[in-house]
This record gives sequence, structure tokens and C-alpha cells, in this order.
Amino acid sequence: MRSRTPDRLCAEAVDLARVAAEELAGAEAVGEHLGAVAEGDRVVTHSFACQDPAYRGWRWAVTVTRASRAKAVTLDETVLLPDADALLAPEWVPWSERLRPGDMGPGDLLPTEADDPRLEPGWLADEEAPVDSAVSPVAEDLAELAEAEDADVTATAPAALPTAPARGSISAVAEELGLRRARVLSRYGLEAAAARWYEKFGPNTPMAQAAPAPCVSCGFLLPIAGSLRQAFGICANEFSPADGHVVSLAYGCGGHSEAAVMPRPPRPAPPVLDEMNAEPLPLHPARPSGSVEPEGPTEELGHS
Repeated sequence: MRSRTPDRLCAEAVDLARVAAEELAGAEAVGEHLGAVAEGDRVVTHSFACQDPAYRGWRWAVTVTRASRAKAVTLDETVLLPDADALLAPEWVPWSERLRPGDMGPGDLLPTEADDPRLEPGWLADEEAPVDSAVSPVAEDLAELAEAEDADVTATAPAALPTAPARGSISAVAEELGLRRARVLSRYGLEAAAARWYEKFGPNTPMAQAAPAPCVSCGFLLPIAGSLRQAFGICANEFSPADGHVVSLAYGCGGHSEAAVMPRPPRPAPPVLDEMNAEPLPLHPARPSGSVEPEGPTEELGHS
């Protein structure tokens, strides 16, 4: 059971603990004594301030102990420990979470996890076909065919032979039907890819906002297969900033194939100014009804 009261002899061994810390870090790196804490029966840890500027907020912890009924205090261990306000390195992050698009280089391998949410099985079935199936490896016709093919044995080492699915297995049927890929994009993977492409080459980009027309009407747009063809295509204009990239059909740029022949919006005719005739301008404001008109002709002032 851990003792709450430090052992007297171990608590008084401050000089022994300081010498141990100085031997490990140097006298200039060991500061004042910060206190002693009981770690157990006749086991005490002395703390010294760390003066090394690279370890701000750390402390040297020197543990001393003594045997039962012995007066000689011996050294147990010396370590450097962080305090509450210590400067620490950032928490370690796995490589799979640190990796960002564009980090891979030639020769780099990026293994995909078995439970990657971006992928799902390309086909679902047991690897071995049922015994009564037409493609069962234990069927008589396939057994005879296997014996005939085994008669021609190659001398090449098995490790050098090309790997192929076993005859009659689901993998062999999937390969024959063009479904050899064990995993394909899941709905989550499709939506994640579409979100990235839409953000980089979508209608909300400054380039698309200033484009004369969207990519859906451009002759340089190459259609793609699959469900994403309703929203995306590939740009084939070498002068476009999106050349070779998957672009949204609502994206656009100044390299649109019909930019030179598109009809320009109608422009209103310039206003007509008549500077040859004079327009009458009354000098007096309109008088209310019932007022007496002054004698004589009304003066008018013409202006041009």
C-alpha cells in the first residue's frame, strides 16, 4: 500500500538526488528543488526544475529508496517529466489520417483498409459454388476436364506461374463476366468524390462565374460512364485550366467551344438628342383655377 508520508531518510536525500540529476543533464540544466513525493514505502521522488530552454515547464524527477531497516539511501531512477504547463509535442496522428491528396510520390504504396467506407464488395457470394451447381468443381464434367488438363504439366516452378482463380469458383465466374474487381466504389465513395470535384471544378468557382456558358454545351466535354455521368464529364481542352480533370456540367471557362460564335446580348440604341428645335418653357407656374389672368400675351422663354 502506498504511504502518504515520505520516508524521512529518503526525503532528506536531496543532495543525492541532485547529484544524480546533474550527472544525467549537467549542472546548468538542474534548478531548484521543487519538493518530494512518496511513491510507496521507503520510496520518494524528488523534483528539480529544468533549466533547459528546450524543455520549458518540465522537471527532473529523481526517485530514491532504501531497504527495510537500512539507513543507506540508494538511487532508483532519474527521468524528465512534463508538468501541467509543459511544452509538449503534438499528439501523434496515424499516417492514414495525416495523408493528404498529392502526398504520394513515385514508388509510394498506399494500402487500403479492409473496412474502408469508400469501397464495397464488387459481388457477394460464397467463394465455393454449391455441390449441385453447374459450375461446381466436383461436377463430373469439370472433373474430367481437370484430369485432361493436368496431363499436360509444365516444368515451371509454381511460384512463377500466373495466379488465376480456381476453376468453378465464384471468382472465376466473376472474372468471366467482367466482375473481377473484388471491391468497387460504395455510395459513400461516390458522394465523397463528387463533392471534391464539385468544389474544385463546379459552378461556384470564380472561373465558372465569369464563363460565357457551362460545360454541358461545350464541344470539349468528354462524357463518362456510370451514374456520375449525369453531373460530370472530362475536359479535353488543352487551353482550359481544367484540362484532363473531371468537371461539373455546370462548370465553365473562357475556353468554351462556342464562345466565339455565341450571339451577343442585344444592346439598346443610343438616346436621340434633338438640338435643333426650341422647346417652350413657361416662366410662371401654373395658376389655380379661378385666378385672374393678367392682360397681355403670356411670355414664353424658348431654350434649346
